[in-house]
Amino acid sequence: MTLPALSLGGRVAVVIGGTSGIGLTLARGLAQAGADVVPIARRREHVEAAAAEVEALGRRSLRVTADVTDRASLEAALDACVSALGKVDVLVNCAACTKRTPTLDLGEEEWHRILDTNLTGTLRACQVFGRHMLERGSGRIVNVASLASFVALFEVAAYNASKAAVAALTKSLALEWGPRGVNVNGIAPGVFRTPLNHELLDGTERGRELVARTPLKRYGRMEELQGACVLLSSEAASFINGEVIVVDGGFLASGVLS
Repeated sequence: MTLPALSLGGRVAVVIGGTSGIGLTLARGLAQAGADVVPIARRREHVEAAAAEVEALGRRSLRVTADVTDRASLEAALDACVSALGKVDVLVNCAACTKRTPTLDLGEEEWHRILDTNLTGTLRACQVFGRHMLERGSGRIVNVASLASFVALFEVAAYNASKAAVAALTKSLALEWGPRGVNVNGIAPGVFRTPLNHELLDGTERGRELVARTPLKRYGRMEELQGACVLLSSEAASFINGEVIVVDGGFLASGVLS
């Protein structure tokens, strides 16, 4: 039996939040696997730099900005991709924000800002790009979840709620869209140091505890997320639908460590 190809040659991938941190790492991994990749974010200069990285790997890209809180900007981004590259085969949703706040002090404005980006923003992107995929009868959507999709992290209640909901949304869309040719899955990174979370990890008791609870006894390396994303974007994952693959060095598997 020949396994389906992991190669992404001939595929067009869009990575929302793809210009820094985990998103940029996933954009690189998709390009290295053969896809043309469009990294999308709000800031033009970041988009320019990320697109240049994709092109340096020999793949096509575009300079497209969008904001997940603005549906019209996502629709314009889709139109630009289809006009220039013909289609979108893969969508990776990686835009996110967080802020550590004791929940008693958590204001509704902060709550809504985090959920609007992490959860509703993911829904908007899935709706906009998913409609295009459903019309074509094929596609792959990869939503970036979190350890917080499964366990609570201290004093980030809005982030916890948003990422738990991203996992549930992923399963809901898989149920609706899988029969129509669009597989929807997720990746839940363990402890990876990123621009989003470094202030919560660097030299803190929180950071030390997270490493202590990870059986591999270290933070993940960004490139260690690429394999799961490439798999879920490829024909090798044709029967994977509604799953959230955890890449966490064993964090969720751990009980008593010594």
